[in-house]
Amino acid sequence: MIVALLGFTSIASAGGLMTNTNYHIAFDRMFARGATTEIDAAYSNPAGLAWGHEGWQLSINFQKPWQNRDVEINIDNFLANPLVGNPGETFHKKYNGKASAPIVPALFASYKKDRWAISTMIGIVGSGGFVEYDEGVPMFNVPVTAKIYSTLFQKIAATPYAAQADALARDFTLDSSMKGKQYIYGGQVNFTYKFFDFLSAAVGFRANYYDGYYRGHVTAIPGQKIATMVGTTPLMDLQLDCLQRGWGFAPLISLDFHKNKWTVALRYEFRTKINPKNDTRTLLIGASGNVVDVKAMAEKMGTEQTIAALSQTALGDMAGKVAAYLPDEETRYDMPALFVAAVGYDFTPRLRAAAEFHFFDDKNAKMGGKRQETLSHGTYEVLAGVEYDINKKFTISCGGQRTDYGLTDDYQQNTSFACDSWSLGLGGAWNINEKMRLNASYFCSLYSDYKKHLEKAYGTPYTADKIYSRTNHVIGVGLDYKF
Repeated sequence: MIVALLGFTSIASAGGLMTNTNYHIAFDRMFARGATTEIDAAYSNPAGLAWGHEGWQLSINFQKPWQNRDVEINIDNFLANPLVGNPGETFHKKYNGKASAPIVPALFASYKKDRWAISTMIGIVGSGGFVEYDEGVPMFNVPVTAKIYSTLFQKIAATPYAAQADALARDFTLDSSMKGKQYIYGGQVNFTYKFFDFLSAAVGFRANYYDGYYRGHVTAIPGQKIATMVGTTPLMDLQLDCLQRGWGFAPLISLDFHKNKWTVALRYEFRTKINPKNDTRTLLIGASGNVVDVKAMAEKMGTEQTIAALSQTALGDMAGKVAAYLPDEETRYDMPALFVAAVGYDFTPRLRAAAEFHFFDDKNAKMGGKRQETLSHGTYEVLAGVEYDINKKFTISCGGQRTDYGLTDDYQQNTSFACDSWSLGLGGAWNINEKMRLNASYFCSLYSDYKKHLEKAYGTPYTADKIYSRTNHVIGVGLDYKF
C-alpha cells in the first residue's frame, strides 16, 4: 500500500510523462515553436538562432498553472459478509487531488555574431509542482478498510459479542492524506554555427537536478463502541516522509534549414538518467500498538536484513511494500529521449504558421517499478500554430496540441496517472519599443477520462471501476529584450 506513493506526477503543463516543453510564453500562445528563430529558440530550436538577432537577447518568463487530478471509484458489495447474511454496500467516492505550483519562471539568453551563436535556458524542465489528496486515495483506503474489518470481525466473532461482530467490525474511521512534490530543474547551454547560408547546426548539453518528496499517512482510529474492546490505540498506522534528490545530464543536437519562406528544423535530446537517493525522515508501520520504526531498523541492519526481519512479524505483509522507501535506496526517474521535427512557413511578412511533431521514447526511459514496460508506446505529440502581426506594435497567435501517451491499465496508478489530451492556447505580444517585447498567454488542456476495471481491487475480493480525470489551466507573462 505504501508503495503507491511512488511516482507522484505533479503538474504536467505540456510535454511528455516526465518532460515539460512549455518554458517561453510564445509556446503557450502558439505551441508549435520548433522552427522559431527568436529568443525561445534557445530551447525550441537552438540551431535556428543562426538567423536570430545579432548581439545579445534576454527573456524572462513567468507561468501560473492550476490542475485537478481526481480519482473516482465504485465498488459493489463492499464489506459483504455471507456468514451473517450482509450483502455489503455500494462504495462510491471521488478523491480530489489538488495540484498547484507557485509562479514558474524560465530564463533565456543568447548572443550571436556573424555565423556563431551561444545560448542558454534555465527552467523547470520536468514535472514541477505539488499534488495533495486531503482524504488519501483508494489504493490506501480500500485495502486498509477491508483488512481491518476482516481482522476485527474474526476477533469479535470469538467473543460473547458475536451477534454484533459485523456491526462492531465497521466501527472505525480512517484519517488519511497524501502529498508529493516533483521538480526537475534544468540548465542548458547551446553552441550554434551556420555552415551555409541555408543550413546551421547546434550542439549542447543540459544538467538536470531532481528534487522531490513523498509524504503520507493512513491511520485507522477505533470508534467508541469498538474502543471498549480493543482500546484506543490506532488499529493501523502508516507514516512516510521521504525526500529524493539526484542529478542527470544529457547532450542535445539540432539542425535548421532556412531558405526564403521555409524553415525546417530537427532536434534530438538524449535520455537523461536520473537515479535519486532516498533521504528517509520517517517510515513507521504499526497495527494495534505494535509500531515498528522501519527507518531505524534499516539504518542499523541494512535493507535486506530489515525486510527479512519484518517478514517474520505480524506486519510481514508490509515488508515488500516499504522497501522502496528505506534510507539510501534509489529510484529511477529518467527523462526520455526526445525527437522533434518542425516546419515553419511565412505566408506573408505578417502571417506565419508552423507544424511540429514530438516523440518521447518513454519505453526506454527507466521509471520506478519498471512502469515504462507497461506503456504500449512512447508519447506522440502533434502541434500546430499560427501567428499574425496586426501592425508593428501588436501580434496575436493561437495553437493546438494533441498528446497520446500510450497508456495502459497497468501503467495507471492513483498517485501517478496520465490522460490523453487536446491543448489549446492563445495570446499576444506587444512591441513596447524596438528592444522590448511583452508576451501574454493562456492555455488549457482538455483531457479524456481514463476508465479502468479491477477484478480484485487492491488485493481485496471486490470488483471496482475507477475513473481518472484531470483539468489544467496556465496563464503566463514574459518580457523579451534585445541589446
